[in-house]
Amino acid sequence: MRLDKFLVECGIGSRREVKKLISDKLVTVNGNIAISPKENIDENIDEIKYKGKQLEYKEFRYYILNKKAGYITAIEDPRDKTVMELLPEWVIKKDLAPVGRLDKDTEGLLLLTNDGQLNHRLLSPKSHVEKTYYAELETEIGENEILKLEEGVDIGGYITMPAKAEKIDSQKILLTIKEGKFHQVKKMLEAVNNKVIYLKRVKFGKLELNSLELGEVKEIKIDDIV
Repeated sequence: MRLDKFLVECGIGSRREVKKLISDKLVTVNGNIAISPKENIDENIDEIKYKGKQLEYKEFRYYILNKKAGYITAIEDPRDKTVMELLPEWVIKKDLAPVGRLDKDTEGLLLLTNDGQLNHRLLSPKSHVEKTYYAELETEIGENEILKLEEGVDIGGYITMPAKAEKIDSQKILLTIKEGKFHQVKKMLEAVNNKVIYLKRVKFGKLELNSLELGEVKEIKIDDIV
C-alpha cells in the first residue's frame, strides 16, 4: 500500500494534507523519516508513526458510544449538534457512520462503524436484532399494560412484534424490541396510555453499556458484535 493511502485510511487527513505532513517530516517508516508519499509500505509489518505515535491499519473500525441527550444521530447537520461531535480526537472518523438511530433526547448505546455491510445487516428487518431500553414513565404501569406491550400494540396502523417487558418499579421498565420504527418505544407506551419521560438504550444485540460513562466511547471488535 502507498504511504499516503495508508495515512488517509488511518484518518490522519486528506491525500493533500498527508503529503504536507510527510514533507514536514512528521511521519516515520521503521524509524526513518518518510520522504515520499508514493513510498510502498506493508501495513501489516512496517512500523508507521505520526508525530511519534504508532499507527495501526484497520480496514473496519467499530466503536460504541454512550450517547448524551441533545445530540442527533447523524454525521452532520446544519442546525443541531450530532453524535460525531461527541467522539474524541483518537477516534478515526473517516467513513464512520452510526448504526441505526437514537432520538435527540434519548441517551445510551450507539454503535458506529465504517463497515457498511455490517451496518446494513444489523438494520435489516430480517435480522431482528434485539434492543433493550430503560424507560422512566409519567404514570404507573400495571401488569395488564406490561402484557399488552409484550403481545404487541398498535402504534399508528402498525402492530409491533412481541416484545419483552420487565417492570423495575411502578414507573420504570426495561423494554426489549426487535424492530426500529420511528419513536417506537415512546409510541408503544402511548399505546398503553402512558408517556416516556426518560429513555436510555442499554443493549443492542450482544453489546451492553455496562460501566461506559455518559459521553464515553470505547473501541470494540467485530467478535463483540456478532
